[in-house]
Amino acid sequence: MTILCVRFQLPPMYEAALPGLLGLLEEFTPVVEALPPDGALADLRGAERYFGRSAVELAAVIRVRALARYGVDCVIGAGPGPMLARMALRDARPGVTCAISQAQAVDFLSGRPVSALPGVGAATARTLCAYGLDTLGRVAAAPLSTLQRLLGAKAGRELHEKANGVDRGRVVPNAVSRSLATERAFDRDELDPARHRRALLSAADEIGARLRAVEKVCRTVTLTVRYADRSATTRSRTLPESTAHSPALARAAYGMYEALGLQRARVRAIVLRAEGLGPAEAASRQLTFDPVDDRVRRIEEVADRARARFGPRAVMPGALAA
Repeated sequence: MTILCVRFQLPPMYEAALPGLLGLLEEFTPVVEALPPDGALADLRGAERYFGRSAVELAAVIRVRALARYGVDCVIGAGPGPMLARMALRDARPGVTCAISQAQAVDFLSGRPVSALPGVGAATARTLCAYGLDTLGRVAAAPLSTLQRLLGAKAGRELHEKANGVDRGRVVPNAVSRSLATERAFDRDELDPARHRRALLSAADEIGARLRAVEKVCRTVTLTVRYADRSATTRSRTLPESTAHSPALARAAYGMYEALGLQRARVRAIVLRAEGLGPAEAASRQLTFDPVDDRVRRIEEVADRARARFGPRAVMPGALAA
């Protein structure tokens, strides 16, 4: 069990602590993969040898340090690979690390539905269930040739291996600085879609201003809606072109929100994240003959200069993205 999957239980308005929490993991290993908005994978193979402790013992130390330094608890799953660590996380709870060894992997997986396996979407699950392969145990027992006929050579082989506990994934180190996020928490569980949209507008305006301040553009926008029952829904959208233009970010956020089809949902907080950041100077922009768009961009530049001189409150939130 050398891979940890950690989910920090960040309260509303506390997502800014994620970089520090990732730094805490990096005290044990440089191989840390951020899983925004509140998680990470950590490869502890070298750390186990260096500290003379198992991954489960190191997980306990990480939990204590996260509580002591940031007041944040976490749930942790441990496994021989990223896939099994992610699945172990689902059975973990605060204070208790759920650990799966390689020898336990097949038994752990066998009774679970095929949809529980990371990477198995709804369409693949329907195809497998139509042939009676509704659990990972049945998939593991099925002939490889059968799975390859149903799903294709590569997908069938990968599914057969995963169902048999073979986890060939690896932790890919990345940086949380590759993304920017902002959160809008409501004073009370909010039912009003108009207030949801105003929060999205304000968040998009802030993200755009922050991107322009560091001369970055983003390729993907991710929306997370947190509900009163502590559940959450996350959606991502790839933009037609990399941008830091607040109205473009707002349009993407509105599109994802509308696609959720929320009806009388009690929303506790909305998180908007810009991902896939790159230098603004390397970005290309589709030329437009729309004078309104050009005027908005010029106003945006003036507003950015006002913020730089007088502070972030110099411009009303959402004024540019409207």
